[in-house]
Amino acid sequence: MKKKQVLAMSIVLVMAIGGGVLTGCSSSSDTTTSAPTADDSVAADTETPADSNTEAAADTDTEAADTNTDTSSASNTGAVDPLNWSEYNDLIKEIKSTTDFTEREAMMHRAEDILMETGAILPLYYYNDIYMQKSNVSNIYSNLYGFKYFQFAQADTDTLRLNLGSEPDHLDPALNTTVDGACLAVASFAGLYTYDAEGNVQPDLASDYTVSEDGMTYTFNLLPDLKWSDGSELNANDFVYSWNRAVAESTAADYAYMFDVIATNSDGTLQIEASEDGQSLTVQLGSPCAYFLDLCAFPAYYPVKQSAVEAVSDWETNPGGWCQEAGFVTNGAYTLESWTHDESMTYVKNPNYHRANDVKVEKLEMMLSADDTAIFAAYNAGDLDFIDTVPTDEIQTLLENPEFYIVDNLGTYYVSFNVKSKLFADKTPEQANAMRRAFGLLVDRDYIAENIGQTGQKPANSFIPEGMADGNGGVFKANDDAYTFANEDTVGYYDPYALDENVEQAVELLKSAGFEFTDDNMLSDSTPITFEYLTNDGTGHVAIAEAMQQDLAAVGINMTIKTCDWQVFLNERKAGNYDIARNGWLADFNDPINMLEMWTTESGNNDCQFGR
Repeated sequence: MKKKQVLAMSIVLVMAIGGGVLTGCSSSSDTTTSAPTADDSVAADTETPADSNTEAAADTDTEAADTNTDTSSASNTGAVDPLNWSEYNDLIKEIKSTTDFTEREAMMHRAEDILMETGAILPLYYYNDIYMQKSNVSNIYSNLYGFKYFQFAQADTDTLRLNLGSEPDHLDPALNTTVDGACLAVASFAGLYTYDAEGNVQPDLASDYTVSEDGMTYTFNLLPDLKWSDGSELNANDFVYSWNRAVAESTAADYAYMFDVIATNSDGTLQIEASEDGQSLTVQLGSPCAYFLDLCAFPAYYPVKQSAVEAVSDWETNPGGWCQEAGFVTNGAYTLESWTHDESMTYVKNPNYHRANDVKVEKLEMMLSADDTAIFAAYNAGDLDFIDTVPTDEIQTLLENPEFYIVDNLGTYYVSFNVKSKLFADKTPEQANAMRRAFGLLVDRDYIAENIGQTGQKPANSFIPEGMADGNGGVFKANDDAYTFANEDTVGYYDPYALDENVEQAVELLKSAGFEFTDDNMLSDSTPITFEYLTNDGTGHVAIAEAMQQDLAAVGINMTIKTCDWQVFLNERKAGNYDIARNGWLADFNDPINMLEMWTTESGNNDCQFGR
């Protein structure tokens, strides 16, 4: 899930180097390289193949590279071709259908190898999360996936004043892909399952479930007397409608692929069925899925009321139109009472929520802003009780503040390359991959984590984050008898701390892609590289962009920076209107497939444009 704000950033804003320019969204984005076509191919042994949030480059150990490199989706030169992505797509399908969990783990390593060889995903650090909460507020909790739960909060007033971000992109749980949007979804909708304060998946609208011996058929029994916020009955038929709506092409949900675990009928609808009395839902899977209950706790699996969705005149062409203004029907703890766009939202307690007696705070007042300085000032003035970001220059002074919280996340802050950018237009797949991996090796991740992150983030050397399970009883990011990472010592694709060696390797990769360098390893004026970095507003994001700008300028690469409002940024990145962009992904559940399936060609989260 996309993360809006860099959580826990510091003050260090790096000076623009090498003519780099900081611009706004109104600036032109035509800046691309004028690098010439190169005849030299990339040496196969210079780097091992390797993004939510990750990037790639590897060490020069040829033997390790040969052990772990896969040439799936390769051109006739043997390089992975990010524009010819069918083999990766097929690999993901195979991962999702196999019942051999040892082989499944091996295939997931192979998939990450392919991603990392393209260099299109440049991981910077593994996420953690911060927030500030007034001392008179309690019982707010979050989980590894960035969801924050306010419905059981307690305070000495009946109103909680919050900031989670700026104007949300979507409030429809089937269409949302952002963390701030997910927090709003869990406050206003409810699904079959949810997470408790310890991060364990627990029944919510379901009273219990049974699963067949082969793990393929789930039957959920619902709690009695469930209602929508308008007082009408909610039953299993609402799940049948909502899940089929989420996968319908007309809905165009970015997360439609998360329903791939469910078997389908010949007409493309899901093999799900409500009992005659509407109190049970039977789901037929395509193969056993150990994380299916986690999916049932994910917002895309929440029910929406059919008559409410289809009440707007253009519902067939504007699927999220039903909840673009206040007053729409929900089934969670709160309903949206008022919405002044780009300014504020007010949620009020839903008396028809099935756990209404546990909801103590009657009203949630949301400040909509991405201006972390203004947000922090409002918090200090007593106008906000909870904030999800602070200015980068305040981190150090807040580390000992009892109202400042640092919590674990499972995800990666990364940079994504548009593989269709003109930056790579005259390059072979080998050369384009080499360019992207070289850019990644030039970045000082340790500096970013230590001086901009400041709250214990670890520099990333893989896309799949540390601590993620492997689906086979172990941890994915680990060396074992079956798989050894390219850089064995650091358990990743490169050593994020070996900056001098990484820079040397980066220069060699760029040379192999046809770029010329002076004797002091500066890019020659005869083969310049210029491109634009796209990011959303926020002092932390800009600080990271400027740090990268300096790192690239150290060898003569010119990177300009373009900042956009959150919604504009999301749409530009999704449409592929960029060269290189800020990105981040928090896992939606604890299995690597979540961070691999998002890169299939048809995925709505395929910001790199693989196979398009």
